[in-house]
Amino acid sequence: MSARSTVPHRIVIIGGGSGGLKLATELGRRYARDPATEITLVDGNLTHVWKPLYHEVAAGTLDVHDDECDYIAHARRHHFTFVWGWMSGLDRAGRRVHLAPMHETDGSEVLAARDLPYDMLVIAIGSVSNDFGVPGVAEHCFSLDSAAEAEAFRRYLFEAYLRAGQRGGAAAPGELDVAIVGGGATGVELAAELDRMRHELADYGACDIDAVNDAHLVILERAPRLLPGLPEDLAEATRTQLARLGIITRLSEEVAEVTADGIRTRGGDFIPARFKVWAAGVQAPALLGTLALETNARHQLVVRRTLQTTQDDRIFALGDCAACPADASGKALVPPRAQAADQQAGFLARALPRHLRGEPLPEYTYRDRGSLVNVHDSAFGTLMGALLGNVTIEGWFARISYRWLYRSHQRALHGTIRALMMFLSDVVSRRTRPRLKLH
Repeated sequence: MSARSTVPHRIVIIGGGSGGLKLATELGRRYARDPATEITLVDGNLTHVWKPLYHEVAAGTLDVHDDECDYIAHARRHHFTFVWGWMSGLDRAGRRVHLAPMHETDGSEVLAARDLPYDMLVIAIGSVSNDFGVPGVAEHCFSLDSAAEAEAFRRYLFEAYLRAGQRGGAAAPGELDVAIVGGGATGVELAAELDRMRHELADYGACDIDAVNDAHLVILERAPRLLPGLPEDLAEATRTQLARLGIITRLSEEVAEVTADGIRTRGGDFIPARFKVWAAGVQAPALLGTLALETNARHQLVVRRTLQTTQDDRIFALGDCAACPADASGKALVPPRAQAADQQAGFLARALPRHLRGEPLPEYTYRDRGSLVNVHDSAFGTLMGALLGNVTIEGWFARISYRWLYRSHQRALHGTIRALMMFLSDVVSRRTRPRLKLH
């Protein structure tokens, strides 16, 4: 196909997560002076927050407004078009994306349903929590599928602390307890940040409660260990650190039911907790199963190693919503990690221009760069690379490596100079703003 035409070649990217936004940014820069190619990013939110930071938003240790990226301003700066909307369907024959109506919080319609034409489509809508059919999860559990959900959880929990702490007397049993289902990175990091939150609130004097005895934190994991992405010795070291913080971990515990008052396990135990967070697994949005494209049991779009969907070469998918072979053997799929979405976005940013020139598409191979988990003032993980091999790290070097992941994301979006300015601004503002979001 040729990019040279009287009508611009329209590349539409659905989803402004870490992968979709990076791809739109890099393609926007590349085609900034090329009127024959038009880049459009579609998202129902107006701002982007890096998903690995959602646990900090949920605990209030990160103010979502301090670290969000405004799509409209970012699109102008990087030469692509932003369209506000949620994908609701697809007309493959007519090459049009259906967008759902947009509504105000009071239900009034802001934008009617629309269609958006495309010549090449990239779907990068991420993942949502997978409740595995457990009764009560949808009704009684919070999830961290979006920054808005993380912020809603923070607000409800913070208000509960204020209510319990300022009325006088001890908190009622279970009133401030949080039960987190899932002992992966999200569950572990959320528990650690919530521990920071409960101690910070006590230090500020906002709540006259015993931070540990009145506000219990419990992680439930159906597997016999935490953190399957880390070596077993690091997973055990993480569990030991959690125990030092007063966080309870219950392993080999399968959830049978979630109620308004707590969680019932298959073994018959009941864990009282007013606040329940489901972090036990992810799947792609069910919408993908309605697009007449091949999907798997987790609703992911099945793609070849070129990231093209199996039934339409004009449609690509990346990140958590794509079931992509990790290598030429096809024995394993690319895991749902931020680093995978980042790699695939970079791959497509290089591959799509070649495709537009009529050259064959290369094939993507997943490169595992390791895993890092941040637990309060400690971090544990592995780094993998051609020079280092597979290196186990913990302590200060692991903490620096963990924070560097976010700075690398900022650099990919904003460039080196702007990312450095953002880092310096964070260092300065950290001395002047509260350690916790208190409103």
